[in-house]
Amino acid sequence: MERRMKSLVFRMVMVLTIGATMYNTAWAQNYTAPPVTISKDKVKIDGQVFYSHVVLEKQTLYSISKAYNVSFEEIYKYNPTVEEYGLKKNDIIIIPAGDAAAGTEEAQPTAQKATSTPAATPKATTVTPRSVNGEIKHAVKWYEDLSSIASKYGVSEKIIMLANDMEDNKIRNNQVLIIPGPDATEEDFAKKAEEEELAQETDSTEVDEWSAYASKRVDATLILPFKATGSSGSKNNMDFYSGVLLAMKEITDKGIDMHLNVYDITAGADKIPDNVLKESDIILGPVSQNDITDIMEKVGDACPVVSPLDQKVEKLVSQYRNLIQAPSTQHSQFTDIANWLKEDYKEGDRIIVISEKGGKQNDAGTILQTIIERNQIEFTPFIYSILEGRGIQAKLEAVMTKSGANRVVLASESEAFVNDAVRNLNLISHHNFQVVLYSSAKIRNFETIEVDNLHHTSLHTSLTYNIDYDNYRARSFILRYRALFKTEPTQFAYLGYDLTKYFVGLILKYDEEWLSHLTEEEASMIQSSFKFVTNGYGGYINNGIRRIIFGKGYHIEVAPSR
Repeated sequence: MERRMKSLVFRMVMVLTIGATMYNTAWAQNYTAPPVTISKDKVKIDGQVFYSHVVLEKQTLYSISKAYNVSFEEIYKYNPTVEEYGLKKNDIIIIPAGDAAAGTEEAQPTAQKATSTPAATPKATTVTPRSVNGEIKHAVKWYEDLSSIASKYGVSEKIIMLANDMEDNKIRNNQVLIIPGPDATEEDFAKKAEEEELAQETDSTEVDEWSAYASKRVDATLILPFKATGSSGSKNNMDFYSGVLLAMKEITDKGIDMHLNVYDITAGADKIPDNVLKESDIILGPVSQNDITDIMEKVGDACPVVSPLDQKVEKLVSQYRNLIQAPSTQHSQFTDIANWLKEDYKEGDRIIVISEKGGKQNDAGTILQTIIERNQIEFTPFIYSILEGRGIQAKLEAVMTKSGANRVVLASESEAFVNDAVRNLNLISHHNFQVVLYSSAKIRNFETIEVDNLHHTSLHTSLTYNIDYDNYRARSFILRYRALFKTEPTQFAYLGYDLTKYFVGLILKYDEEWLSHLTEEEASMIQSSFKFVTNGYGGYINNGIRRIIFGKGYHIEVAPSR
């Protein structure tokens, strides 16, 4: 009974906490909508290709639908929360890529007047709002029965009963019923039931692993700047927190006595009690290097501290033996690219390293080239300036081979230069040259690069975070997250979940000695891979890397790491 009460209290606190963060954004504003640029990022989900679009401030559903040449219904279909909660800045939505190419690159600005409904809609509005699957909500009148309601909407009584989990056809006055769309079938609800079951299931290995620790207790502390200023800092931190909470819910549901102390460090670390920090089994956060330094000074050697977001705290890790850097470093990513080249190279292949004439000596691309040289990989250097114009293509073809693969490394992170190089390589790939491109993960963020060119040149890149949406665990997580928070998970939600599951698992397995076993426990989570190594005489850094390949047909292949 006591355990059930603890679980109930936790759930209540969790719901209240997250509920307080939810807000609705007004659909229409007094402004001129900014242009909508078609995203260069594409993903493949269940065999279908989608654009991945990041919603910018003041972008509207109308302007997005016009840019991508899709209807409101198509956007609602694949983004269930948009209709219910509206668009919010920094939301990531997916849009079918089928007809978007026929739309305009830049949607024309459209003036919107303040009103409770959109200035333009693809169809006439109905009295009862429709949801993503064509469903509507119907409030039962005193004179209605299930038969009359079914007849009104042109669906069967059984379909309504399935949609509302009804055991019989009895209804009551003012009861709100979900009425499926006219195309709904009983098979649809069978699939929905399977998905709901999937959301509740856990890998059997994980169940057995966690059940063995049902009598144990874990004390964790989360420290984040929840009120951080900036474009998306506060939202990202709340998303991270929501991932932590979902992980906690699953852990406590398995009977583990887990306690979480949460502190907002926006105004500094002074208000956090020293005893709370020193008595914790683990501290997640904070984010900035200054805040991490403050926490480390307060904690001393009493408790391990995980830096969850910053890739550049390596210099601090060398100073504190109990500091853990969770994101993999840039050096780790570049080293993996060099190793990947060695693994892929076959007789007859040629390795070409392209760099920019006059490029910065401290540029990340230069660092990548240095790592390749240190790994004793033989390559042909090709240095040019984008000012040289169209003649570059012929010069580049002159150093290539047709007897094997041309494995081309882009030793630059200058968007203009990388864009020019990729464009030339794509053209060359159509001239009987096999081109395989290797580049830093930053290339995925360059908006000027045509994603088609990355697929045509078979981009290989090593990165810190990646989600395989075909994977069972990813799909299951998304369903559970949607069910709990009524929204889609972001990169930060995945990260909060992964870190909590990984580190709490270590604590349960090794108790107070868990830090000394950190380098032994490699793990591949939903979004992150963990492979920790000691940083000299200091703490720990993550060398866990994920590899992806931009394949044909817009398929992104998750390649095994070695």
